Amino acid sequence: MQKKQEKLNVREKMIWLLTFSVVLLLAILILSFFLSNENLRISAVRKNLPPSPENFFGTDWLGRDMFTRTIKGLRLSLAVGAFASVISVFVATVMGICAAAFGKTVDAVISWLIDLFIGMPHLVFMVLICFIVGGGIHGVVLAVSLTHWTSLARVVRSEVLQIKNAEYIQISKSYGKSSWYIAKKHILPSIFPQIMIGFLLLFPHVILHEAALTFLGFGLSPQTPAIGIILSEAMSHISTGKWWLVVFPGLLLVVVIKSFDNIGEQLRILMEPASSNE
Repeated sequence: MQKKQEKLNVREKMIWLLTFSVVLLLAILILSFFLSNENLRISAVRKNLPPSPENFFGTDWLGRDMFTRTIKGLRLSLAVGAFASVISVFVATVMGICAAAFGKTVDAVISWLIDLFIGMPHLVFMVLICFIVGGGIHGVVLAVSLTHWTSLARVVRSEVLQIKNAEYIQISKSYGKSSWYIAKKHILPSIFPQIMIGFLLLFPHVILHEAALTFLGFGLSPQTPAIGIILSEAMSHISTGKWWLVVFPGLLLVVVIKSFDNIGEQLRILMEPASSNE
């Protein structure tokens, strides 16, 4: 009885953590649409103001409100992260299903590709892709998408290998159904929960690497209010005592990343209770 109560308490705690993370992310997104762009105008009067009730995160060297810049920058990072994650998950799903369902030759080729991408230095590969395509949003999306699909592809391949010999799939084959039909109608619905969890766990890595690429100067343009740009610009002002230019955007970025990571992890535990027996 006590063990059962402990499991209920753990489950309740996970649901609360999940709810908190979702509410926090929704609040940031909704708030980003309500904050006025007037706060981003250059003002000589409001330059380098410390945090206050009027300017929660202070102002920068051009008089722009850092709270507004940070929230809108996070919205852009979330949008870029979502787009890149969707592409990466699509590539991972296709590769994983093809590796497991289309014979040993295809499996060997895709496994070689996965090992090749995993073996390359992650950040260096992304910088190289961004440099080749000229940076910008399309460069960041392409760089992140081409480097973040490998781990999920392995998971998908493993899941498909476990279910491809199931009785209902063998019956479908006996009726002459094609491999593409079986993959679309039987395999894909079975692995969809793992794909969704993989997407949510991939999201924080995409956001972090987008910020890193932008911080290094290979990502979004300097005119874009992205978190990487904000942190990169603020680095030259830390020595003058303007700590709030780095601390608040950095902390909020970490909170958003941990929130998405928490959402994915809690959903994984809720959907796979056996994995939580630690």
